[in-house]
Amino acid sequence: MKLDTIVMKVPFSNIMSEIQTQLLTDTWVAVTWDEYIQVIENPAYEKAKGYYHNQHMRIEMPPVGNDHASDHTIILFAVNLFASIKGIALNGKDNCTYRKAVLREAQPDVSYYIGENADVIPYGTSIINLDIYPPIN
Repeated sequence: MKLDTIVMKVPFSNIMSEIQTQLLTDTWVAVTWDEYIQVIENPAYEKAKGYYHNQHMRIEMPPVGNDHASDHTIILFAVNLFASIKGIALNGKDNCTYRKAVLREAQPDVSYYIGENADVIPYGTSIINLDIYPPIN
């Protein structure tokens, strides 16, 4: 079983008391949407990646090292080169936050709006609210 499929049932009050020291990371924890928002808005987790799905959150504090950065660059370059050669409209998002309030939130390493949706998100948009904008292709 993968570590990321393990779900821990931990009372939110225990999580919040740990925020002062360190939040449980890299595991799924049962919380409400409001509790999740409270955690990710904490300045201590500004660089964290947060995920919310099925009333559970996962906070990751990933080190972004040389290998990850190199792999990421290769993927970005390959996708952009392919789209350019094929004349496909493309708008890449690097570590962008996508939020469907009360349901889920994620920050993929890279994502794309393609074709007619390439320019659907206005510049200056912080978190992409999927209640307003379409999901990525």
